[in-house]
Amino acid sequence: MLASLRTSLRLLGQEASHFLVKPSPEKRILCANAMSSSSNSGYDFKTLKVDTPADFVKHVEMNRPNKLNAMNADFWREMVECFNQLADDEDCRVVILSGAGKVFTAGLDLTDNDLFQIIMSETDCSRKAFKMSKSIPKFQDSFTAIENCPKPVIAAVHSACIGGGIDMISACDIRYCTQDAWFQIKEVDVGLAADVGTLQRFPKIVGNDSLTRELTYSARKFFSDEAKSIGFVSRILQDKDQMMKTALEMATTIASKSPVAVQGSKVNLVYSRDHSVSEGLDYNAKWNMVMLQSEDVMKAASAALNKTKAVFSKL
Repeated sequence: MLASLRTSLRLLGQEASHFLVKPSPEKRILCANAMSSSSNSGYDFKTLKVDTPADFVKHVEMNRPNKLNAMNADFWREMVECFNQLADDEDCRVVILSGAGKVFTAGLDLTDNDLFQIIMSETDCSRKAFKMSKSIPKFQDSFTAIENCPKPVIAAVHSACIGGGIDMISACDIRYCTQDAWFQIKEVDVGLAADVGTLQRFPKIVGNDSLTRELTYSARKFFSDEAKSIGFVSRILQDKDQMMKTALEMATTIASKSPVAVQGSKVNLVYSRDHSVSEGLDYNAKWNMVMLQSEDVMKAASAALNKTKAVFSKL
């Protein structure tokens, strides 16, 4: 009788397994917050959702899907707060940045009255200009915070990435996209010059001045294949699930490396981009005068010699 019961239970388990659906990589990332809420304490935002899909990996998701992740006043403020917090979080070594819903982001939220309050609150041109001279740098700081965060940031773009979305991902370290992704430097279509990073960062990423001007002046869309051909993205994945899986795999790989080495590399890459080769080398030499004394160097060397995996202390 006991043998019969065991057989029945085994068959029941086999039958039930046919109805179990494994969650997609995207869903595993999105559900991670429920399993690691303690590690995400303090990341409480209206427009952003932060979770921990793997050790030392944070996932920041723009979370206004009903508004196509359009960038409202709360978003601009919270981006600074979020990435400043990530910069100081010793449990974070890599960040994945994505968007919830149908699109990555529609860019600036033109329906948000708070964004245009400064323009409407003053009638005098000079006074209005003074107020705007203080507010525009605050918008710029929202994406500069990504660049200033020493942790590498992987942008995972699906569907539309418009206007401010280009500014934002241009400040990221690595950019992946789906096959159906498309991009648009949209600002001229709404009567202004892009002013939060695209005109400064995008040309240095793609290295093509003529194309940068063409895309900026015409506001034409460019699609995933062109984005990869010009070096704006490094990988194209079939769909969002595959992209999120690939982004998480890369983030996990980076997170396994020495945080001293990875974060030092980012700091030096950002510095060298805006300075001459000789200035960059000088800065790098001074940086490594200290960093070569890190215990991480010995740990990495020992692991390589012994063919083991190095485990690095938090930073």
